[in-house]
Amino acid sequence: MRIARIFAHRIELPLREGSYKWSGGKSVTVFDSTIVGVETDTGLVGYGEVCPLGPFYLPAYAEGVRTGVREIAPHLIGLDPRELLKLNHRMDAALKGHPYVKSGIDIACWDILGHATGLPVCVLMGGRFGEAVRLYRAISQESPDQMAAKVDGYRTEGYTRFQLKVGGDPDLDIERIRQVRAILHPTDRLVADANTGWTQHEATRVVRAVRDLDVYIEQPCLTYEECLSVRRRCDHPFILDENVDGIDVLLRAKADLAMDVVNLKISKLGGLTKTKQVRDLCVSMGIAMTLEDSWGGDIATAAIAHLAHSTPEEFRFTSTDFNSYVTVSTADGAPRREHGFMSASSDPGLGIQPKLDVLGTRVVDVR
Repeated sequence: MRIARIFAHRIELPLREGSYKWSGGKSVTVFDSTIVGVETDTGLVGYGEVCPLGPFYLPAYAEGVRTGVREIAPHLIGLDPRELLKLNHRMDAALKGHPYVKSGIDIACWDILGHATGLPVCVLMGGRFGEAVRLYRAISQESPDQMAAKVDGYRTEGYTRFQLKVGGDPDLDIERIRQVRAILHPTDRLVADANTGWTQHEATRVVRAVRDLDVYIEQPCLTYEECLSVRRRCDHPFILDENVDGIDVLLRAKADLAMDVVNLKISKLGGLTKTKQVRDLCVSMGIAMTLEDSWGGDIATAAIAHLAHSTPEEFRFTSTDFNSYVTVSTADGAPRREHGFMSASSDPGLGIQPKLDVLGTRVVDVR
């Protein structure tokens, strides 16, 4: 089996709530997603998805995915898509850095491997742990009253994990955290995610002001060193996200006791193959994980579900179902939320069937 063609579609994913806001006044109303297809000489086709959270979050942007696929694809024609380590080695040789560019191709090749073996991706990645994956709901940054009202509404839908977008004015963020925690049950988990938005002194002030509350603090500051400083003066469980973009940083953070939970985003790390490497290392070191991606629709959600389902439950802090945030469905068979949980498909590969009429024309086509 050989790769005969690599192509991509561009799809817009409008948000159900109209907009999504986080630290620094950043916001998005429509996500620009890229659906990547890998076609083999046997007729098998696999699909992946890459959807950056705008060009101002991580070092990634939507048009960069498509430009990068055009650059890499000619180097992959003729490779066996089932040889995932070899494939990733070739991609890294053809394009230094830019892991998000490679993610969709890697996911598509896992989808092919599943179809070729007749197995779901989660089984190929280690096995299916548990019956379902617990989800969190991200709460866009608004007034404390509005955020508390949204949390209360999502609780009625079965969610018990909430990620508040803070990282703004410290006084307002303190009130956001307090109001939301006050309406939650003791067993509900609350994460205050600053997305690098606080300076070190602001973050220190906030964590001291909410010291009496049951809340996780996620990525308060821009740099690893700033986050570590806050961590060492913080009584709360601590999560790192944006800073952890590879095994080297993960090992440093483990040695420094810099976190209790780490957020692993598939495209940030370069695809399922490299995320699995980091995931397995976290399991061996006893580190719990949020398993997700930057954003996406049905195909990205399917990849997240398979990654999460193949992770031992005691290390699976939470995941998310991005396809429930958007108004456009791009594939049949994708996981659907049920009372705050989702499940990976038991069908071969990712278990999805792209809606070709929705995807439209190809914007990249290399063979």
